[in-house]
Amino acid sequence: MASEQETQERNDKAVTTTESEVQYSGTKSMPFIIGNETCEKLGSIGTSNNLLVYLTTVFNMKAITATTLVNIFNGTCNFAALPGAILSDTYFGRYQTLGFASVASFTGMLVLTLTAAITRLHPPHCVKEKNETCPGPTPWQMAILLSGLGLMVTGAGGIRPCNLAFGADQFNPNTESGKKGINRFFNWYYFGLTFAMMVSFTLIAYVQSNLSWALGLAIPTLLMLLSCVLFFVGSRIYVKVKPNGSPLTGAVRVVVAAVKKRHLKLPEQPWLTLFNHIPTTSINSKLPYSNQFRFLDKAAIIDPKDTVHPDGSAANPWRLCSMQQVEEVKCLMRVIPIWSSAIIYYVAMVQQQTSVVFQALQSDRHLGKTKFKIPAATYSIFTMLGITICIPIYDKIIVPTLRRFTRKESGITLLQRMGFGMVLAVATMLISASVEEKRRSFALTKPIGTAEGRGAISSVSAFWLVPQLTLIGFSEAFTVIGHIEFYYKEFPENMRTISGSFLYIGFAVSNYLSSFLVSLVHHITKTGSGKGDWLPEDLNEGRLDWFYYLVAALEVLNLAYFLMCAKWYNYKGNTSNDIEVDTNNMQSVRPLH
Repeated sequence: MASEQETQERNDKAVTTTESEVQYSGTKSMPFIIGNETCEKLGSIGTSNNLLVYLTTVFNMKAITATTLVNIFNGTCNFAALPGAILSDTYFGRYQTLGFASVASFTGMLVLTLTAAITRLHPPHCVKEKNETCPGPTPWQMAILLSGLGLMVTGAGGIRPCNLAFGADQFNPNTESGKKGINRFFNWYYFGLTFAMMVSFTLIAYVQSNLSWALGLAIPTLLMLLSCVLFFVGSRIYVKVKPNGSPLTGAVRVVVAAVKKRHLKLPEQPWLTLFNHIPTTSINSKLPYSNQFRFLDKAAIIDPKDTVHPDGSAANPWRLCSMQQVEEVKCLMRVIPIWSSAIIYYVAMVQQQTSVVFQALQSDRHLGKTKFKIPAATYSIFTMLGITICIPIYDKIIVPTLRRFTRKESGITLLQRMGFGMVLAVATMLISASVEEKRRSFALTKPIGTAEGRGAISSVSAFWLVPQLTLIGFSEAFTVIGHIEFYYKEFPENMRTISGSFLYIGFAVSNYLSSFLVSLVHHITKTGSGKGDWLPEDLNEGRLDWFYYLVAALEVLNLAYFLMCAKWYNYKGNTSNDIEVDTNNMQSVRPLH
């Protein structure tokens, strides 16, 4: 959203100042921003979607090594969203961050394309038989590959936390026309995202797997170049909000001040006596006093060493913070347990993006009775279809039905929505294990061929993977979208860029955890189990189904942990649990839900 000063500067340059002109500016920039986002997603998703197959076929990596590298790459891309958000808010602003990140992402894709196009940049092609070892990448080939992936991580770190917020900046959120423009932008954004995923999972994946890796990677690289061009072409008409400092600095100040005053005693009625200056420039909604994390209240105790400016602000904000600032930090701390409960949940999602690819490679991928073989990475499209089907059903049927019983506008609370998605994740892993048992059994008894470098191809159709992929899509529609809305509503308003990165940080930790879990199970079962490696190159010799059951058990334990966190959670501004007062220094208002 544009600041008042920047809005005034634009108005000063205009002959007349009307609401319609501000709205028109947002509409005028939409084609450049949506075009940039769609091409960027086509490029990034088209490159990373089939990366697992690329590493195992072109770079001759073992399945465990490739899975670990892909998990670390995806995790680092997601984790980079946090420093990207901080740098954007503190130093560069969203426009410069997006511009730099887009160029970095394009450069990384170009390097990755060159590793496929230039023979000397990847190991020699090897048609390996079962249990045969092919030459892996040399150190310098690996260095070039990692440099390309590193540039893509840099690009993701800037693009992911800023793209939606930058598009919303082009509209005035204080007018009806601006609000409609923002909603229209979000609709077109998600349409572009869906379109990009559909094309990436089908057309680009087919070109990469069946025609040419060089061409298949060059297409998303050229699309990323087009994304950069579209972004910079619209530079003259963008609203470019200047950075105003990281809101995390204020959170750190509260903790530091509370530690400095840890020996002081809290008053009996802290909501009446503690310091609570609220700057007129604050965009955050006023919060009522809450009883949770009371040790932080000490940051707002005024002692003889504290001084206050004539305007009411603290002279040393590292010693004295307002109760409003304290309550904002409490909001952040309340969210963390809920956020942590999502980490194990995301492991189920990661397995449907990685392990399922290897299952598809050793399943019958023919389309009906034709000779056409569906690329292994293409089956992920059913997860997207699951989300696409579930969202309108939830909004148009489930919510209105539940509303009649619960009398809540949203039908159920956000935490209840997330919990139901977690139950679906448990069901997904149980179904996955059952399908893998069937696939493996038919591969051992009724094979239809041999997968290169692996083992027998099961006569079971890869379409048996569709139920679990669709169900995890349903689960995402409940839990992941629930998390997005939860972070948006429960974080203070000035932390919404940070809140957007919280989702990605959860993905990142989950990717790292998945990589660790796969490596740990592989090592333990290979060396210490009398029944052999659960996760070998040839899935028919392993027990991927047992690994799925293990993940299902972890999901059940995580569900129990989430239920405890949800029972303890106190929604921001929930007046049933908070103390509302009406004084000259502290006024409680209805929270922005």
